[in-house]
Order: sequence, then C-alpha cells, then structure tokens
Amino acid sequence: MRYRLTFIAGLALGYVIGTRAGRERYEQLKKSARQFAQNPAVRNTAESAAQGGRDLAGKAYHAVSDKVGDKMPASVADRVRSLRDRGQNGEDDWGTTNT
Repeated sequence: MRYRLTFIAGLALGYVIGTRAGRERYEQLKKSARQFAQNPAVRNTAESAAQGGRDLAGKAYHAVSDKVGDKMPASVADRVRSLRDRGQNGEDDWGTTNT
C-alpha cells in the first residue's frame, strides 16, 4: 500500500511539474513555502520545538544513564551531549543566535 501511494504521488507530481500550468503552480507553491518558512512566528515556533527537544534529550540521557550506568554506548552519550551543548551556547537550527 505504501509503495502504491508513493507511486501515485510521484505520478501526480510529475504531471503537475511537467505541464506549463503545472510549472506556474509549482512556482506559486514554492514561493508560498518560502514565505511560510521565513515567517518569524513559524521560525520562533520551530526553534522553541527544537529547544524543547534538546532539553528533553538531556533529561532522558540523565534518566537513562542513572539506570544503565556505564553500559551506555559512547556514541549515544556523545550525541546527546552535543545536542545539549548546542542548546546551551545560543546556536539554533537556523544559523542565527538567540538573543
């Protein structure tokens, strides 16, 4: 079923992009998506969600590491630590800094 839906979606997308009217519509959709992504409210919401995820990852790391102890793989510990550190030094996912 998933492959059938993927095929149908690809077919529809190919038809829309392949036609002249479809190209104009594609440009409209692309412009709308760009405006949506550049909206300050959307950017703030996305950053808030990312920051919340980083905070929860840090809490989960501590909860799991207390129970698991030294058995946690170093790769997992390093990844969670890097996420936590990224959230503390003011960087965000958009390439700007929080002020």
